[in-house]
Amino acid sequence: MKKKFLGAMALGAAALLLAGCVPGTGNADAGGADGAKDTLVMAQTVDPRNLDPQNAVQTSADRINRNIYDRLFTRDGDMKIVPQLVTDYEQVDDTTWTFTIREDASFHDGSPLTADDVVFTLKRLTEDETLLEARWYQQITGVEKTGEFEFTVTTDGPMPTMLAALAKSGADIVPSDFIEQNGIEAFIKAPFGSGPYKFVEWRRDDRVVLERNDDYWGGTPTWKKVEVRTIPENSTRVSELLTGGVDVASDIPVIDWDRIDSDATVMEYGETSRVMLLVLRLNDEYATKDPRVREAIDLAIDDEALTEALFKGQATPTRTRAPEVVFGGDPDLYGTFEYDMDRAKELVDEVKAEGGDVSLHYSASRGTYPMDAELAEMVTSMLSDAGFTVDLEILEGGSFGDICSDYSNQDVYQVAFADGLLDSSYALQGFSTELGQPRMGYSSARVDELLAAANRTMDIAEREQYYHEVQKIIANEDRPLIAMYAQPAAFGVSTKVDFTPRADDGFVFDEITLAE
Repeated sequence: MKKKFLGAMALGAAALLLAGCVPGTGNADAGGADGAKDTLVMAQTVDPRNLDPQNAVQTSADRINRNIYDRLFTRDGDMKIVPQLVTDYEQVDDTTWTFTIREDASFHDGSPLTADDVVFTLKRLTEDETLLEARWYQQITGVEKTGEFEFTVTTDGPMPTMLAALAKSGADIVPSDFIEQNGIEAFIKAPFGSGPYKFVEWRRDDRVVLERNDDYWGGTPTWKKVEVRTIPENSTRVSELLTGGVDVASDIPVIDWDRIDSDATVMEYGETSRVMLLVLRLNDEYATKDPRVREAIDLAIDDEALTEALFKGQATPTRTRAPEVVFGGDPDLYGTFEYDMDRAKELVDEVKAEGGDVSLHYSASRGTYPMDAELAEMVTSMLSDAGFTVDLEILEGGSFGDICSDYSNQDVYQVAFADGLLDSSYALQGFSTELGQPRMGYSSARVDELLAAANRTMDIAEREQYYHEVQKIIANEDRPLIAMYAQPAAFGVSTKVDFTPRADDGFVFDEITLAE
């Protein structure tokens, strides 16, 4: 097999740049002239853990990193994978890829970005498995420089997620010389890349400040200065938006949606890949071991009532962990739900009559996701109506995170997961025996077989078919997880700027422009 891509990609990329379609590309005519607004202020709820692009796996960090660094590929506003640093590439055979990168990119310290930096970045991801982003690059077995701006990547078999991995968080290209001479810790204290914005300072739990990179290869970036503020308190974040302290604020609580729609501020909604789920235990010691209990939980939950009550209908009911914005998501399971309280009650009564357990320990969070505690209380009420005895435990911050990280959840665990790869391999790999057994006590030979096949074919139609079958097994047969709804993006936006939410929940500062 030999596939040639970007035969005229240099011209195509140039056209995209001129059209302003590639994330990270600046607009030379916007901002700063004649006293016009030239500072963009964003607000989010969580401070980054760190600004190491290969070791964060956190939306709040990626929103900053993707503007400091360039990647080989990126995603445009429609979530299509497009070239960023790459000008040409070729899949030579099932396990070999060759790439050429642009020659005019340079890091913020003035040093040129070359194939050495790409090789260093990818080897860091493949050789240090402790990095949080490393798991998506383990199929890569070799990265070799073949010229100053050319390199070859080899894999241990077909890797259909290659371009998606090179476009996601973690694939941000870092400066090899500086890190090799000074160490990664020194670099993370004052990180720099080749992207449109340069790091200035990070005031912990307050804000990250960036400034325009006037030497950016993609043209002059839109904003002279950008501040990304951390404002966890909903009331404070909303107040700052309403009084003009911030231009765009994320995670606006539903209670404030109506008052934000005004002359000075508006609400902007969008789809996301984040799905709210109930993770169930299939181990012998839990009531949810019984498949009838899992089915009854599924049927007792009215997803439409949840989305209407909690999100005024802006959330989308779903029966799959892979929503519509994710490659391989099953459209038959998205935008739909199954609610049958009578059947749920029958199943619970049947289990009770046989002496089975219908007592559930239900763990959820408060403040980690929009309306999470309120959701847990509504679901608990529905489960109680079906005949379950529910012990609801609402956890704060770190306690909730501990359950997620050490797999200590009991019968029912409420959590929301996003898909950073925007590919079903990310969302569905959690049902493999390797990951599903410790998390849920779940193992299926058929699911393992389907996931392995999907992860090793370059045929798009075949991959979709495999992923659709996995989703149907999870939703209709095994139910180790109950999907409820895809969480909406809900941003408050000043009318001084134009902002459209991205399905990956990211911030690309140069996609945000002054309102006309």
